[in-house]
Amino acid sequence: MVTNMRIISGSCKGRKLKAVPGKSTRPTTDKMKETIFNWIGPYFSGGSCLDLYAGSGGVGLEALSRGMDFVIFVDNNKNAIQTIKANVSLCGMEDKCEIYNNDSERALKAVIKRHLQFDLIFLDPPYKRQKLKALIEMIAEKSLVTESGCIICEHDPEVALPETIGDLIRVKSANYGLSSLSMFINEEKEEER
Repeated sequence: MVTNMRIISGSCKGRKLKAVPGKSTRPTTDKMKETIFNWIGPYFSGGSCLDLYAGSGGVGLEALSRGMDFVIFVDNNKNAIQTIKANVSLCGMEDKCEIYNNDSERALKAVIKRHLQFDLIFLDPPYKRQKLKALIEMIAEKSLVTESGCIICEHDPEVALPETIGDLIRVKSANYGLSSLSMFINEEKEEER
């Protein structure tokens, strides 16, 4: 159980965050956050982010602290929603966030209706109910990631994600014992590298 949650870097560096009460969520460790932001670049000059299984909101708030303009937080756990609201308030980021109590598929459908695209999408579903491939297929099919954007998935190491899903290609992965990370970007972007 992670008890010391904080913002690692940026405008809110060192800010302590609340954890979601109970054992229903699994906070992303500082080590994993460091890996994520080393992969995608430590700081941003704007952009938008979708944190689809937000839990405490720690990863999305880290992105805001590092220069992202806007984050939509989604979780279907009421305790998580209250915790996200508290953490957003602790960081003074209310004007840069939307917070929704919803399941992932309904949330994606709402985002599609609004014709939104994101520079960064975090997917960290409960390990026992992972439908990552289907979610990434929906994101790819509806072009929810900007051309230069990416998807970061935190998942059970036993979940084998394919190398390509639609126009998205897996470019990085790392294993942390009980958790793994995978990063997908647009295939055209990978060809330009």
